[in-house]
Amino acid sequence: MKNSVILKSFSSGISVIMDDTIPYEELLADIAVKFQEADRFFKDAAVAISLEGRNLTEQQEREVLDTITQNSRLKVLCLMGRDKDKNIKFLGIQNNLSFQKDENCGQFYRGSLSDGQSIETEHSIIILGDVSEGCHVWSAKDIVILGTLTGEAHAGAGGSLNHFVVALEMNPSALTIGSLSLNIQPQKTSIWGRKQKPTPKIAYTYNGGILMESITKELLDEFTL
Repeated sequence: MKNSVILKSFSSGISVIMDDTIPYEELLADIAVKFQEADRFFKDAAVAISLEGRNLTEQQEREVLDTITQNSRLKVLCLMGRDKDKNIKFLGIQNNLSFQKDENCGQFYRGSLSDGQSIETEHSIIILGDVSEGCHVWSAKDIVILGTLTGEAHAGAGGSLNHFVVALEMNPSALTIGSLSLNIQPQKTSIWGRKQKPTPKIAYTYNGGILMESITKELLDEFTL
């Protein structure tokens, strides 16, 4: 494992520098050992992760992040992109993220996402603002947007269908839960040519598809996943 995995700290995050010559499965094992050894140092910090030194597929990136979280107490807030401009946006986002002591509460992001910003998290997330077109929210659990969703949202991104997306105004460019994608319909207008007044909506899986319904007391009383 000598020097196959090197960890370097940066502001609000950890760079994982990986050897690109060893077999991938061997690399995963070395990452597991490295983070087990570093656990006493990093403890339960909430950090961004940057993967460097080796080209990975999206699936391999997920597997590396899973290996890190399974072998340490770290709370991974997001995966840093390779693009420097995107990295700056990610760090700006992370500064607005707060992690709750109760893991079931997930995270809060205070502010709106714009200009192609994205959030990726292994936890449920509540966004106190809008998610604009061209922006993306990825969560392994649930997504609640206390604003307008016109960008993309992917809940249950770890593969589970037992999750949901909520927004005060729901008009996503793309919406996915687990492996299921919502068939986006054009927003309806009234007979006077005006858009219908937005109402809070929830998207969830049902009978092999995704339903998107207005949130009512009756729905919440009967809602189960």
